[in-house]
Amino acid sequence: MTPGIALLKKNNISHKVHEYRHDSSSDSYGIEASQKLGVAEERVFKTLVVALSNKKLVVGVVPVSTMLNLKLIARAAGAKKAIMAAPADVERSTGYVLGGVSPLGQKKRLKTILDLSIQNHSTIFVSAGRRGLEIELSPDDLIKAVDGNLAKICE
Repeated sequence: MTPGIALLKKNNISHKVHEYRHDSSSDSYGIEASQKLGVAEERVFKTLVVALSNKKLVVGVVPVSTMLNLKLIARAAGAKKAIMAAPADVERSTGYVLGGVSPLGQKKRLKTILDLSIQNHSTIFVSAGRRGLEIELSPDDLIKAVDGNLAKICE
């Protein structure tokens, strides 16, 4: 069990865990998850960590079929600029390895901004905290579990 799954169980949040055999040669962990689980890419969300101009880290959750827009997430977080966080900072703050970063159960709770498109689906998929493991849950439950904010942050 990962910290993300433990958080959902502790808070009695309805979810399903889906496992698949991860291929280490895969270029995109999220698209691999979509294909192996037979789920539309728009329903699988990736968790990205950015560093803001004020030195704070923020989590962005966007569909794997899109790109995070750094200007939009900076604006949504109330900062002037954002850049992708250094891998070591991501792993240290979340407790997860790249490719398996979950928005749930992070070691250090970071502000989380979820793309508005999350509301287009009855359930969505996010990493459960390791490569090859996804959690399916309702967007509302994810937003509540991470105390997230909604904004348009992808293109």
